[in-house]
Amino acid sequence: MTVDNPRRGLVLVVEDEPSIADLVRLYLSRDGFGVHVEADGVAGLAAARRLRPVACVLDIALPGLAGTEICRRLREGGDWTPVIFLTARDDEVDRIVGLELGADDYVTKPFSPRELVARVRAVLRRTAGPPDQAEAPLLLGRVALDPARRTVTVDGAPVQLTSTEFDLLAYLMGRPRRVFTREELLARVWGYAAHAGTRTVDVHVAQIRAKLGAASVIRTHRGVGYAADA
Repeated sequence: MTVDNPRRGLVLVVEDEPSIADLVRLYLSRDGFGVHVEADGVAGLAAARRLRPVACVLDIALPGLAGTEICRRLREGGDWTPVIFLTARDDEVDRIVGLELGADDYVTKPFSPRELVARVRAVLRRTAGPPDQAEAPLLLGRVALDPARRTVTVDGAPVQLTSTEFDLLAYLMGRPRRVFTREELLARVWGYAAHAGTRTVDVHVAQIRAKLGAASVIRTHRGVGYAADA
């Protein structure tokens, strides 16, 4: 089912609990988003591929196909649409697995629908970048990052990052050799306080390092946090 209100773009919601799906749909549509809802994973994956939404809000425990599997298949197919998991699972292992699969954020039930909308908007705002300002490309070591085109290359070869991985790397590379705590990075890149869990930062750093390989420019400052340095 689709709710037409596309000022901010279409968000795909895959949630099998009707009351939660209706709540999410109501708040997203109030905020100017078009909303398409599916109740099972197979239909959700098909809708993601067919509709090309601006963002996906996925429950994890879905009939037919888990939300984590939807995310994995999208990423394997080269689809880097922002993904936010909405789930009753609050175990750290579940959160880490979701982020490692390429999710951009993770909201647990019970949740504030206003917070969920704010998370969707924050991910899209980071993905879009500054609307009226061209940022200069960044070069550190073998890594080149173009904020305007949202591209990253190592020795000229493209590296595919999720929107949140890109934003984290861009934030650090734009302030080379400055050390940030995990709490600061959560506030400045994700846009929320550390009560969400600083392990999120560690998982994203690990993913960026794995993708950049030996060219990685993110350094760990033990007991403090992270900095970008060649």
